[in-house]
Amino acid sequence: MNIIIYTLVILTIFYFLMRFISNISSKKISKSLRVLIILGLVVMAILFALGGRFLLTLPLTLASLALLKLKGLSIFQLISLFRLIQTLRKSGRFSFNQSNSNNISSISVSEAYKILNLDMNKKISKDDVNKAYIKIQKKIHPDISPETSRLSSIVNEAKDIVLNDIS
Repeated sequence: MNIIIYTLVILTIFYFLMRFISNISSKKISKSLRVLIILGLVVMAILFALGGRFLLTLPLTLASLALLKLKGLSIFQLISLFRLIQTLRKSGRFSFNQSNSNNISSISVSEAYKILNLDMNKKISKDDVNKAYIKIQKKIHPDISPETSRLSSIVNEAKDIVLNDIS
C-alpha cells in the first residue's frame, strides 16, 4: 500500500513540475540551466581541489569559463589565441618580457600562413585571407584589450605577406 501512495505522490510532484516548466520561457530556462551548470562545475572543482585532485579541477574550470564567456571569448577562442601566441613565441616574434623594438624582423611566408591558420598547400583566395584575418582580429584587436597591440600588428603583417604571396 505504501508503494501506491509513494508513486502517486511522486507522479503528482512530477506533473506539477512539468506543468511549471512548460509555462516558463525558454530564455529563462536556458539562463537558469547555464547558472546551474556553472555553479555545479565550480562546486565540483572546489571539491576536487580540496581532495587533492588538482589535475581534475582544470577541465572543470575551463568548462565553466567557456560557459561564462569572459570578455566575449569562448574556450575555443581562447585555445586558438593560445595557439597563435605559441606559434609567435616559437618563431621568436613574441615574448611577454620584450619591448616592441625587439620585434622588428619580418615574418616568413610559412609563419604568416600559420599565424592566420591557413593551409599553404591549398588554393586560397583573398576572401579566405580576409575572413581568417577578421576572425583573429576580433579576438586580439587593441580596442578589445590594449595588451594585444603587438599581436595585432604581427597579424596585420602576416595578412599582408599572405596577400602578397597569393597575388
